[in-house]
Amino acid sequence: RPDEVSVADRTLVIRRTIHAPVAAVWGAWINENALPQWWGPDGFSCKTKRIDLRQGGEWVFDMIGPDGTVYPNHHRYTAITPMTLIAYDLLMGEDGPLHANATVTMAEDGAKTHVTMSMIMSSQEAHDGAKAFGAEALGLQTLGKLARSIGAQ
Repeated sequence: RPDEVSVADRTLVIRRTIHAPVAAVWGAWINENALPQWWGPDGFSCKTKRIDLRQGGEWVFDMIGPDGTVYPNHHRYTAITPMTLIAYDLLMGEDGPLHANATVTMAEDGAKTHVTMSMIMSSQEAHDGAKAFGAEALGLQTLGKLARSIGAQ
């Protein structure tokens, strides 16, 4: 079906195995103090305006690049299943246009956690722009910061 091909063509998937139990990975992702400390690629920081990490909650923040560029973000949490799933709509700035529908899944494998971030971009142009910007490598950097924040690799 053409619509399925379209979704597949607009999807970015980033995977990383973190050498820590799922409870530690989940805790870093769902803790309102911890998340802003590690979120974003290397050299980026976050300035939170509002944060409420629950289904129906939101995180409104600016991601600030190493060169000082400000990237306004708004995550609206649409589904949260403890230790397993976080789903959110990624908006470009507070109440801004939809940029992507994002999901994060976590699967425990002994003392390791397999993390998969998937983003269905709002358009083919948004997908192609994100790929050109290096979104996949930047996403892997973000997951690397998460791992380091919990003392893992």
